[in-house]
Amino acid sequence: MVDRAEAISALVCASRILALKQIVDAFGHVSVRDPQHTGQFLISRSMAPALVTAQDIMCCTFGGEPCEGEMRRPFLERFIHAAIYRARSDVGAIVHSHSQGVIPYGIVPQVPLRPAFHLAGFLACPPPIFEIREAAGDASDMLVRTLALGEALAQRLGDSAVVLMRGHGSTAVGKDLPEVVFRAIYLEANARIQSEAMRLGAPVFLNPAEAARAAAANAGQVQRAWELWRHEVE
Repeated sequence: MVDRAEAISALVCASRILALKQIVDAFGHVSVRDPQHTGQFLISRSMAPALVTAQDIMCCTFGGEPCEGEMRRPFLERFIHAAIYRARSDVGAIVHSHSQGVIPYGIVPQVPLRPAFHLAGFLACPPPIFEIREAAGDASDMLVRTLALGEALAQRLGDSAVVLMRGHGSTAVGKDLPEVVFRAIYLEANARIQSEAMRLGAPVFLNPAEAARAAAANAGQVQRAWELWRHEVE
């Protein structure tokens, strides 16, 4: 993606897809690297994702601050995006959400989130869990509201596709908007499927080889899902 207008249009679309699929509600956000400015990313101003338009997109630096001349109110947790982009050159887009099926797996670390079906092959390794108390002490508001906390989250993410956030939600990363939206949607689907399967008995999860090969196969199909979801919101 090299055209800034195209990136903005896709970001608006991603916001609305995530809202339609109930990955975000009034809260949560998605961003994309600014294709024309190194060290910056595009994200909407602080607002509900379902309401985002192209006029609501602003830019922030990898330090987490609004770009020069930007007067609109940014998300408190823009530092999630800033720190991850700075730490991971392979990441082109990020989704932070509070989808309800995923949250229990950050609260109960004894039960790892594992790939229960093929569309979640990107979960070959159970996602790490970010414990904010380790970075902010025992009396935080659970929000990643500083660059230092964003850096702690990025460090915990490591080279994973997803990091869970205890008592908060999750953050997914991808090479571009279609991939990260795909991961955010199927992260939630997998969490719900796994929870339901565990009620029935002992699940048989994808083994690492199956998950890796499924993820590779899915990588070639992401655009098909993106085109459908884009059609649904347009």
